[in-house]
Parts: sequence; structure tokens; C-alpha cells
Amino acid sequence: MKKPLSLVVIGVLFTTMLACQFTPTSLPQLPVAAAPTLPPSPTLVLPQGGDTLLQNQDLLVNLFKQVNPGVVAVRVITDQGGGEGSGFVFDTQGDIVTNYHVVENNTSLEVDFPSGTKVHGKVIGSDLDSDIAIVKVDVPASELKPLPLGDSDQLQVGEMVVAIGNPFGFSSTMTMGIVSAKGRNLESIRQTADGRSFSAGDLIQTDAAVNPGNSGGPLLNMKGEVVGVNRAIQTAATATSGEPVNSGISFAVSVNIVKKVAPVLISKGSYDYPYLGVSALDEVTLMLAEALNLPQPRGAYLVEVVTGGPADQAGLIAGTRDTSITGLKAGGDLITAIDGQPINVYADLIGYLMTKKSPGDKVDLTILRDGKEMHVTVTLGKRP
Repeated sequence: MKKPLSLVVIGVLFTTMLACQFTPTSLPQLPVAAAPTLPPSPTLVLPQGGDTLLQNQDLLVNLFKQVNPGVVAVRVITDQGGGEGSGFVFDTQGDIVTNYHVVENNTSLEVDFPSGTKVHGKVIGSDLDSDIAIVKVDVPASELKPLPLGDSDQLQVGEMVVAIGNPFGFSSTMTMGIVSAKGRNLESIRQTADGRSFSAGDLIQTDAAVNPGNSGGPLLNMKGEVVGVNRAIQTAATATSGEPVNSGISFAVSVNIVKKVAPVLISKGSYDYPYLGVSALDEVTLMLAEALNLPQPRGAYLVEVVTGGPADQAGLIAGTRDTSITGLKAGGDLITAIDGQPINVYADLIGYLMTKKSPGDKVDLTILRDGKEMHVTVTLGKRP
């Protein structure tokens, strides 16, 4: 039972008074225990190169401090539920770059800044091929810290990169890795009339830890420059919730595509990519080259030429003759160069078109047809 407040106060006063008035003298004085002494801290001896490690650590700390104010968390509500991703400040006009798939079909969109500011945003531009979207926000100018844009063409495999974003809802998370490869292809979100996906090229592969929620956030070099926009991961593992888990292979849209696309999305709301109108093998292996009777195991081998498309109008052809491999047809053109740039795999062709060309441009294709080299000029259309 709870005691009345008055009784508790009286009891305390009485005890205090007794302690002041009576000091027992007949009891022996107990010795006061000495404070424990800590052993001396050992001097840390860094291995050779330790100073460099500390310098790299300081570089990462300072990079985060400078860049993080320009990285945002993006939260959406759709008819299917809620979702979240990342983004970064593109300019001082309130334009935020993120992934299209983060904001697709949203009914409500929120942008959270590291300062604690939270505002609603509106999608003003979308590009399904690069999976880029622009979100407009209205915030005080002090919140807008645009991130510097680098040059993804200058990236080298092995170069260190960091990702900052909102994985699994943990905002302002920084992870580190290297550039694992360049010029990768993924399927575009845009589809053909018969339900097949276009190709998206010039993607950067990295082993920096990227997880659900990182989508749309920046991939940065050690100068703090954006070199890519984190888009997707390749994995066979899933969390207990069913979400994919990072396995060391993730992909980012190259910043050079972003530099081409974002200003047009801001001004027009959409972006048109050049269209060749072909499908090709991702890679010509030695076994495929032998089955197709090709003189070399590299290039973009055409398995389909869209009727009435730019390539068809220029006279390019796909394979029609059966081979020892079921479904593989021989006799098609092998594209080995475009405008003098060598094509080793199909991704080289798609990357060149996406980053260097526009609808209406002409390209010179070097092809091998029945073992003979030819040059074909194609006037590019725009993706339907």
C-alpha cells in the first residue's frame, strides 16, 4: 500500500536528524578501500602503411559529412502498400533524382532530408529506360545541397566507390566497395508492344553493399562526385520478409546517362532514346561462333531485325538457317564496330547508343556477313 506523502517526509527527516546527532565511537573505523588503478594503456604500433589507413578513414569521414546533406530518403504509398528508396539533390531548384521504380504508381510521396525536414514531393519526369525519375520538392534553399556530378567514362575497374542511401529504412547509411565492371546491360522497364523488354545499357557493377531502399541513391567516387545512381542487385538470397539480400553484385545507372537525361526530364517530363530495331546475342562465345560459322567469337550477332525499323530499312539481316543448337539461326549479320568503335558484346552497342546518340542521328556500322566485311549507314529512330 502506498504511504501518505507526509509520513514519508517525516521518516526521512527523523533519520537525517539521528545521523547528525549520534556518531558511534565504540565501533572500529573501517578502512576506506583504495580506488582501483587501471593498467597503463599500451601504445598502439601501426603496421607499415598505418598512416595511410588513417588518412583513408579520414577521407571517408569527411566525404560523408560533405555529401550526406544532399542525400534524401524517399517514401511512397501506392495502391499496393508502402515503399521506400533513396535520392539526391540535383540542383538548387528543388529537383531530386531517384529511380523510376521507387516512385512508380505512387499516390503519396514523401522526401526526408538528413536535417529532419520532411516534405511532400511530386514526380515531374520519368524515364523507364534508364529507370530515372525527377521529384520536385518545395523546401528552404538551405536544405538544397546539390551533389557534384563526376564522369563515369573515367571510372576504372578497381576504383573505390561508396553508396549512401536508405537501405531497409535506415537512412544516411554509407557502404563501400569497388567498381567491379563497367558497361553492363539490364532489362529496361519499358516494353515492346508484344511484352518484351528493351535493353538498358552503360550500367556500373559494384560490390558496395546495396539493399532494398538504396534504389535511387548516389554511387560516389572518392572525390565525393556522383558517378552512378544505384538501381538493382543480382542475388539468389532473400530475407525472411522475402526481400532480396545483397550478394556483392549491384548495378548503378551511369552518371553520364543521368547528365543527359535529367535536364530533359526537368524541362519536358520525358526522354527519347535512339532506336536501332534489333535483338542480338548478349555474347558470342566460342561455341556459339562455331555453331554459327562466324570468323570470330566477338561482336553483336543479330537474332532479330524488327520489320520496318531503322536497321531493317538499312538492309541489316538476322539469322534464318538452322544450326546444331536448337533455336539458334545462322546467316545473320555480326556487328563488329559502330562509328569506328569496336563492339565486343551487345552491351557495347547499347551503351554507345544510349550515351552518344539521339533519334535522327546516323551511325556507321561495320558488319560481317558471310565472312565479308561491310559498312552500313543507319538513321536512328526513337524507341516506340
